[in-house]
Amino acid sequence: MSATDLCHCGELQSLSECCGRFMAGTMEAETAEQLMRSRYSAYVERDEAYLMASWHPATRPSRVRLDPDQRWLGLSVKSVEAGQVEDSRGTVEYVARYKVQGRGHRLHEISRFERIGDRWYYRDGEHR
Repeated sequence: MSATDLCHCGELQSLSECCGRFMAGTMEAETAEQLMRSRYSAYVERDEAYLMASWHPATRPSRVRLDPDQRWLGLSVKSVEAGQVEDSRGTVEYVARYKVQGRGHRLHEISRFERIGDRWYYRDGEHR
């Protein structure tokens, strides 16, 4: 498998075997980290519908505005607290790198996730 076939989230699997299955709705993320990684992949793929569907109903915006000039370059997960199969809440700290018009940027966030029923949702995040 070449680097271009790998999932955007950085896991050593194809997109369809990794985040793509969550984005396609054929499987639910089992952990907060899986949801966060799949949301990163959704930003790369410009999948607004998945981003909205995976956003917590209490904090979901009316729409997602994606910058057409933004090019995502990579994701690094720094830490994970709770957010496992048996948990109802969890946090994931990550750094996502991207470029806009040739200029590099970093998004460093501690994201909070909450499970409603059997499904994880992105609740909100604190930028670092």
